[in-house]
Amino acid sequence: MRSLPLPLALTARITPVAVLACAGWALTSGPAAPPAAAGSPAAQKTPTQSSSADPSSTAVSKAYSTAPTPCASVPAATVTALVPGAKAEGKEIPSTDTTLRRTCSWNALKGYSYRWLDVSFEIGQSEQEAEREYQQRVTEKSGGGAVPGLGNSAYSVVNLTTEDKQQTREGVVMVRVSNALVIVTYNGSDFDTKKAPGTDEINQGAIKAARAAVGALGSGQG
Repeated sequence: MRSLPLPLALTARITPVAVLACAGWALTSGPAAPPAAAGSPAAQKTPTQSSSADPSSTAVSKAYSTAPTPCASVPAATVTALVPGAKAEGKEIPSTDTTLRRTCSWNALKGYSYRWLDVSFEIGQSEQEAEREYQQRVTEKSGGGAVPGLGNSAYSVVNLTTEDKQQTREGVVMVRVSNALVIVTYNGSDFDTKKAPGTDEINQGAIKAARAAVGALGSGQG
């Protein structure tokens, strides 16, 4: 069997760093009312204004406080099916803050067939922040569609790229669950035929991994 080099597109991976911030609210009061005449109802009963908002009115929805262990999020049987020849334990990618973002990768070349799977968890400061991030990413990856019955909202998209006549097909599934985002990337190539696996194979594989990863979030850690 001849040894074939991997294309640069498959050997270089970029791990984005999620930048998470929360917004503050400034409260301002209106102009003072003119003094009321003595004995008038207004003078006898003057309403008071609180100097700060009720904490319950500014509370944010935050079900998750930390990211789960990513390399334990996908069952070994699923890893074997999606990435033949890969070690079930995977490899966790270094992160600047493992509380907020964690990623695990599995990749293997079996014969001439190559597969790569990434599963990432990103924890936002609030459900609203996670929703904004989710919508922004969906906008950036147009051409896909919704995945019903997965998280609060889910989206999948598949793209085909060609480099040096070698095709690679990649599927991305993004899921929002409360204040958490689950991002799954799954791609593959065949170095003998230089063709890529079918769209359905990649899309369904990415969705299967995403369902497992969402289950790994559990019932909340906040």
